[in-house]
Parts: sequence; structure tokens; C-alpha cells
Amino acid sequence: MLEIREMREQDAAAVAQIEVENFSKPWKEADFLGAVRDEKALYLVAYLDKILVGYIGMWMVLDEGEITNVSVKKEYQGQKIGRALLEKLEISGRAKGVSTYFLEVRESNQNARRLYESCGFSVLSIRKNFYDEPVENGIVMCKR
Repeated sequence: MLEIREMREQDAAAVAQIEVENFSKPWKEADFLGAVRDEKALYLVAYLDKILVGYIGMWMVLDEGEITNVSVKKEYQGQKIGRALLEKLEISGRAKGVSTYFLEVRESNQNARRLYESCGFSVLSIRKNFYDEPVENGIVMCKR
């Protein structure tokens, strides 16, 4: 059974390992520890059978949320864990006053883009050469 809850300090090392698995410029464990300790951040983790399998995070300013990370362990992708994390983040964000959500996604990441679109996000703009390693455009998406 999938359990989603707020990230705790003891989750940071496992979250950082998933980050390394999925991103070319991964955040470090210290970055996640900082986020967990910051009242303007909301980070959630997903556990399946007591294994940390994914996470999502957002920084909040007034009524806006900037989703910074969405990641699921490769072996668990395709099981709707990312969708469950995104839906729970939106519910938790609304409870904290967030009404508009923003995120950036690599132009080539079709799976993530389909997920975001199916959850009600729409393309707002393109940031040319936003990503490094490899250099690629970032698609800015928004949900109001």
C-alpha cells in the first residue's frame, strides 16, 4: 500500500539517492535537509511496502507554489506514484493557501509532461537553454 507523508530529516539520504538516479545535476542530501527545515517548503515522500520510492517538493510564496522536484525510483516508475505525489502536494498546498502552481520540465521529458497535462497543468512559456547536462529548453507549466 502506498503511503504519502511529509518528508522528515531521516528521509533525506534516501531521497538524495533517488535524485542521483534520475537527474543529471542532482540535489545533495544537505539540500533536502534544508528544505525539510524551511517553513516555506513542502516536501512529501512516498513509501511502498516500507521502501521510499518517490518524493515531491515545492517552495511556497504567498499563494504560489513552485514545484522543484518530482521523482520516483526507476524500478517503480509507471505505477502512478508520481501522480499520487502530485495530487497529495496540491491538496496539502491548498491547505496552506497555495492556489497557483508552477513547475519547469525538460522539453524532451514527454512522460512528465503528459503527467502534468493530465493533472491540469498547461504550458505557460519556454525557457531557452534552461537545463545543463545536456543543454535543453525548459517548459514552464502552470495550474491555477
